Amino acid sequence: MHITKFLEGAVFDPETVKLMGTAFDDACRRLGLVDRTDPLTAVIANRIISAAKLGERDPQRLCDEALKK
Repeated sequence: MHITKFLEGAVFDPETVKLMGTAFDDACRRLGLVDRTDPLTAVIANRIISAAKLGERDPQRLCDEALKK
């Protein structure tokens, strides 16, 4: 499952979506989330999307932001 499933009307340019996807994949990998239907994946995706809405574009910082709470 890609992060695009979680965008729910949020609009980002293609490059930002790619960076968010990289952060999402990395965060899921770091948490050992293989099953992308696990409810925790939605939490991670929403945290990444929230950070991106605030202007963050670095995939590592997006990932770190999603994991720190």
